[in-house]
Amino acid sequence: MNPVKTFEDLIIWQKSIVLTKQIYTITRKFPKEEIYGLSNQLRRASVSVASNIAEGYGRITRNDYKRFLSFSFGSTFEIQTQLIICIEIGIINNEDFNESMMLSKEISAMLYAIIKKL
Repeated sequence: MNPVKTFEDLIIWQKSIVLTKQIYTITRKFPKEEIYGLSNQLRRASVSVASNIAEGYGRITRNDYKRFLSFSFGSTFEIQTQLIICIEIGIINNEDFNESMMLSKEISAMLYAIIKKL
């Protein structure tokens, strides 16, 4: 197992980047009227997950790290809620929904485990 030297070495950060790329790909297909609505919200929430993991990793204290991980944790639930809304109103297909929802839930479970461990 390779030692973690930077936030980029964290598997959870790597997975959150994959999720962000998925969200950007999905939202490119959204109707134009959603550019400032769900599209923007989903993108911001997905970027928040990776960004807060990285920022927390760069903090000095364990409590600061936990606090930023909890921000990421909350953003995963925001993403899940927005994906549910998207499937309910018919602007996302089942495959995209399932893939992104599964990854978001995996990331939230990992975040929960790390927060509890810290």
